[in-house]
Amino acid sequence: MAARDGALTGLHDPAPTADLLVQIFDPVGRPRGTGFAADPEGTLVTSHEAVDGAARLLVRAGDAVTEVTGAAITPLPRLGLALLHTRGLGAPRPLPVAAPRAVGRGAYVRIAAGGWREARVLGTTTVTYTASDGTRLLDGALELALGTAGTDALRPGGGAAGGPVLDAETGAVLGVLGTTLHTAHRTAGFALPLTGADGPLAALLARNAATVPAYGADLNLAGAARLTAAAATRVPAARPERVPRAEVTRHLETFAARGTHRPHGAAEATEWAAAAEETKAAEGTEVGGAAVLALVGPPGSGRTTELAALAAHRAAGAEASPTLWLRGSDLLAADPSLSAAASRALARAAVPGGCGARTPVASGMPGTPCAEDLRPERLARVAREGGRPLLLLLDAPEEMPDASAERLPEWAAATAAWLRTTGARLILACRPEYWERLGAAFPRALLYGPGTPAGRSLPPCVALGDLSLDEARLVRARHGIPDTALAPADARHPLALRLLAEVRAECPEPGGRPDRHEILSAHLDLVCLRVAARLTGPAHPRGTAVRRLAAHVAGQVHAAARRCLGPGQGALDEASFALLFSGGATARPGAGPGAPARAGIQVGGDWVPAVLAEGLFVRTGDSHRFAHEELGDWLQGMHLDVEAALDALVLRGASYSAASRTEWYGAARPADGPAGSPPVPPAPSVPPHRIGPVVEALLLLARDRGTAELTYQLGRLVDALEVLMPAEPPAADLRPPPGTPLWWALRLLAETLLRVPDATPYTAVLDRLARRILARYAQARPVPAELGPPLWEAVRLRAAERFDLLRRLVVTDPAPGAPGDPVCPRFLDAAARLLTADPAAVQPQLTRWFEDDRPLPATPNATVATAAQALLYTHRHGALDHLTEALADSAHPRGEELLAVLAEEEPSAMRRAVERWERDERPARRAAAVRYAPRARAREAGRALPHRTSPALPAGAATR
Repeated sequence: MAARDGALTGLHDPAPTADLLVQIFDPVGRPRGTGFAADPEGTLVTSHEAVDGAARLLVRAGDAVTEVTGAAITPLPRLGLALLHTRGLGAPRPLPVAAPRAVGRGAYVRIAAGGWREARVLGTTTVTYTASDGTRLLDGALELALGTAGTDALRPGGGAAGGPVLDAETGAVLGVLGTTLHTAHRTAGFALPLTGADGPLAALLARNAATVPAYGADLNLAGAARLTAAAATRVPAARPERVPRAEVTRHLETFAARGTHRPHGAAEATEWAAAAEETKAAEGTEVGGAAVLALVGPPGSGRTTELAALAAHRAAGAEASPTLWLRGSDLLAADPSLSAAASRALARAAVPGGCGARTPVASGMPGTPCAEDLRPERLARVAREGGRPLLLLLDAPEEMPDASAERLPEWAAATAAWLRTTGARLILACRPEYWERLGAAFPRALLYGPGTPAGRSLPPCVALGDLSLDEARLVRARHGIPDTALAPADARHPLALRLLAEVRAECPEPGGRPDRHEILSAHLDLVCLRVAARLTGPAHPRGTAVRRLAAHVAGQVHAAARRCLGPGQGALDEASFALLFSGGATARPGAGPGAPARAGIQVGGDWVPAVLAEGLFVRTGDSHRFAHEELGDWLQGMHLDVEAALDALVLRGASYSAASRTEWYGAARPADGPAGSPPVPPAPSVPPHRIGPVVEALLLLARDRGTAELTYQLGRLVDALEVLMPAEPPAADLRPPPGTPLWWALRLLAETLLRVPDATPYTAVLDRLARRILARYAQARPVPAELGPPLWEAVRLRAAERFDLLRRLVVTDPAPGAPGDPVCPRFLDAAARLLTADPAAVQPQLTRWFEDDRPLPATPNATVATAAQALLYTHRHGALDHLTEALADSAHPRGEELLAVLAEEEPSAMRRAVERWERDERPARRAAAVRYAPRARAREAGRALPHRTSPALPAGAATR
């Protein structure tokens, strides 16, 4: 592009106000100067001489004209600049302001003076500016060399004052033209810089950096946010029906927003420091120096959904925050840390033409990203200096290649060092089994989390599970799902609700109360039908032929699930996926993919686009995975040999006699099961996070073969614990390394017991497990956290069976302050929580503890019976009337003692009880009415009675 008299041919614009600039006039229409927008709100920057002495100005942008008066004009004579606050102008596109930096001598710039012209920078100097209120010396002015036409355009009164000076490579504003500036040896022109400012200009420049992207040498916060957004091309769209999960959102936003502010000016810096101290005092050490947050939950709990919602929140609004989305499949085996994957992701955002050479910036267009911009270290530095640290979101790190997983400690250490150095932060979402290993590899001081989830030997994290009652109710209402439309065990499961909504959209009245297995099955049928309909096209309705094709698609999906069970991370490589869904054959048993020719529908070619379009699989890196991890686990579990898997993972050749089998069954083993243990294969290298298909296979065992078969397999795991748990553990607690046989036994046992819809058929397993725990306690041996109180509290049992087990195990509670975790779960605390949640159901169960006089070692001078008495007394207000009935039914002296106390302290409740008992036909009730009526009525009337001492309360039982 040739230059002519200082102006670039093709860039000359006789009316630059049409797109980027505004013209400023006095009330009678004489030109005063030029300005440009510096933020999306329409705040204009111009020179002071354009507004000097004016109380009213007219501003024109294109065909729009607005009046600016009074407080809307902010003169900054100390800087030689002014700000105009416009509204309703339809402000032009804002221009980015250059970062504070030295401009080299001879650098090319473009100026807006009678059009866009090229000039060169001769250096910086101090200039004299004479305004209506006096003369000032302004430092750091850019000295410009222009051609003759450019010099003429900068004459005073010509309207060029306040025009921007743009860096020729980055398109950012380096300064503002002045036409009345001069030195002793005046040259062609001068421009005043926009750096080193305070007050309103500093605030405007901060908004500019946060909202108007600039790249290259002037990369700013908005440019960093734009680059990370361009790199994150695979972020799942945030679903509009998503229900915010208050507790999870609070943790994510607290972590992401920590320190996201940069003060502008000395006064604000002081105020900001004081506010930071208040925040630190209020939050304590919850965040501190944490740089890694793990969102940990099982498949289907909404991990990806929460990450996508956070990404959308940070990208919303004018002031977006730099957020880079990554998946575990983005990592390569040779990556030393997460920064390598971040670099590759940013490289996808590169724009041809970059900033490596002088590229014209037409009409003030911002520059383009260059190689330096795409370095995550530079983005992190710019983000940190802008007050919004770079946030990396890593979804499904389980997809990391096998070789990378083997180097996990080194990778985590290098990633931690990189995060510390750059100030970036990391939020990752994964399964608990994966975080157990990955979290242990990070420095603990770097991890954010409210604590270790109960019943898990996990590093600090934010746990994600089922929806709360209110959240689930809102989700069902949004999808039009009745509260009774699915099994209670799955009524709060996020994925179950979502998939059920899809199924009901096709079949509004499915009938029954489907459980998770039935919902997954219906969803698979629906998606396969959609794939078949997509393959056959709109000409064929969903008749018999299409359904037959859908069945064949489902067969290929099951074949894919079988292949996913092989070595690796549970994915299909490109070749296997293409082979399964290549199309072109006939749908005969054992034949490859294709359409049922007998039905008259000919479908050949590639099925892959249809399968991917319906969201059954997703492409991750160079492989394909099931889009819903839980669906993939469920399908793979259908094809897993449970007995062989347990032998390989846990038992490693252990055999059980016929007597052992009979002990668990109460009879001979069912004939349809395997007749004996098959030869045990070598110990497989199965990643711990691949536990999902094994748990699903165990659950399907009960559904397909009956609860007796699952009882037997769980019994094998319980018996294996006795052999696998060491007699002399190296520490006070027992935390087996992930992937060891003991780890597999504990996790498979706990996960399966927690997932069965009704654990009553497995009471024998729980009873045997409780005996194992009591035996280890008697020998002063630790019990793994997986077998602690959270398991017994959450397993789906009737109250009678649950509290009988809790009664037996409560004697193993450690004393407050015992070695180990700072907050140690206790069985007595679990009983208290259950009592608070459903007092009417639990009170009768606790009265059965009155017969148990075993001492509680954790609570001096207390027994199981007195602990139950204390719990009932402490939590009596939840259901007082039910409590009096439960105590009367117990017919136990301890119940009589507690009734006597209630007669004194709760006379109204006792009066109601006496009135009921007086009308009761049972002699025992009438006798109780006779005993307690005088005391209750006297106490209610206010007459003094002999003092009675309340039941002894074990330390802490009422407060935990």
